[in-house]
Amino acid sequence: MFTKITVGIDGSKASENALRLACDLAKKYDAAMHIVHAPQLETIAYAVGASAVAVSPTQEELDAVGTAVIDAGKAIAQDCGQAVAKTHILAGSSADQILECAEDWGADLIVMGRRGLGGISSLILGSTSQRVSHMAKCACLTVA
Repeated sequence: MFTKITVGIDGSKASENALRLACDLAKKYDAAMHIVHAPQLETIAYAVGASAVAVSPTQEELDAVGTAVIDAGKAIAQDCGQAVAKTHILAGSSADQILECAEDWGADLIVMGRRGLGGISSLILGSTSQRVSHMAKCACLTVA
């Protein structure tokens, strides 16, 4: 039924659950699996007296976090006995990057956590899983 599964991860518990379920499906259907992570630039505000100073992480810090999330994802897949065909660490909107990877690769299933690590902007703009489910050209599975 499924031959190519794209899994979006962000390091959240929901994305770990999604990855474990994707591994189970990949084994059941003998499907190949890609893991996608698009680190989001979050600004941290520090209180300084009566005002606040916004500090953004450097690109190197963002890259290190992205690598750590992917490495953790590969470790989960290995624990589940599932090979990962390819991993992607991409810049930009998580939803757009997951959709683009899935379409470019010809995935027939996208698996992701229902709620990730997104901040307040996800409440205003809509969550990654909602956007992916709405825009995907293949089946989508969101996992709690």
